[in-house]
Amino acid sequence: MALAALAGLASLGGAALLTAYGLRDPSSAPAGSMSHASVALDAAVLVFREGLEAILVLAVIAASLKGTNAPYRRPVAGGSALAIAASVATWFAAIAVLGSVDASELNVQAATGLLAVLVLLVVMNWFFHRVYWTGWITHHTERRRRLLRARGQGALLGFVLIGFTAVYREGFEVVLFLQNLRLRAGSTAVLEGVALGLLLTIAVGVMTFLANTRLPYRRMLVATGLMLGFVLVVMVGESVQELQLAGWLSATPIHVEFPAWIGTWFALFPTVESLTAQALAVVLVVGSYLVAEHVRVRAPKRRGEAAARIATEPPAY
Repeated sequence: MALAALAGLASLGGAALLTAYGLRDPSSAPAGSMSHASVALDAAVLVFREGLEAILVLAVIAASLKGTNAPYRRPVAGGSALAIAASVATWFAAIAVLGSVDASELNVQAATGLLAVLVLLVVMNWFFHRVYWTGWITHHTERRRRLLRARGQGALLGFVLIGFTAVYREGFEVVLFLQNLRLRAGSTAVLEGVALGLLLTIAVGVMTFLANTRLPYRRMLVATGLMLGFVLVVMVGESVQELQLAGWLSATPIHVEFPAWIGTWFALFPTVESLTAQALAVVLVVGSYLVAEHVRVRAPKRRGEAAARIATEPPAY
């Protein structure tokens, strides 16, 4: 069903690969800056995570479009392809907007760093994600049912919009996050990561939509969530350092010297503000997970009810 969308992803991934010139030795990176490889890996993890969520939404939609409803898969795929094109356009629009900002490079990087951290905190907030996941799937399911009752040209356009919103929501988040990495490390490293993330997404998409393979989606979401947790810690460390360099935040040394490679790969810097912010980020992520588990599992059990189920496995089709 998503053949057109997968073709668009493959084209974008191929274009990104053409810009790649190999990963740089991290020891050659300036002290206190992320290595070329770490930037590419961070971008790849986020793209793959968001791509996985888009695939799951599309799979749930496609699962019910069988028999006489099968023709509606094409407009969903068309909407997905449009969303990919719109995400690329948003990338260039974001570059143009940031390029027109009349501010110092450090101030722009500090501002985009804060935005990147906020995006990751939302993505990594387990309680929000559980509410969002259930609500987002339910929203698209209800829209699909209404459109199937309506039929006609209006239904075709509606399914195009379903495919578009399912993919563009994730693409927009990725674009916002990647701007800070682009400003810090340049487009080449970021696009290498985008290409890798897209290739992984394409592989999952092919197995889901063309090979009808049932994958361990829940485990994949958890695994990518753990990887994103690491990315969040790195991004918080980098963002705090940028705020300090821009003069937005004080820098209180802890009088312990870290090797340069620790800052390059893990963004661990020997200041109270940096380490405290990273610890708070971990507490927020772990705390949101515990709250989500309490609401979903522990609280229902205390009331003698069954634990709430989260739709992370698309039905077979």
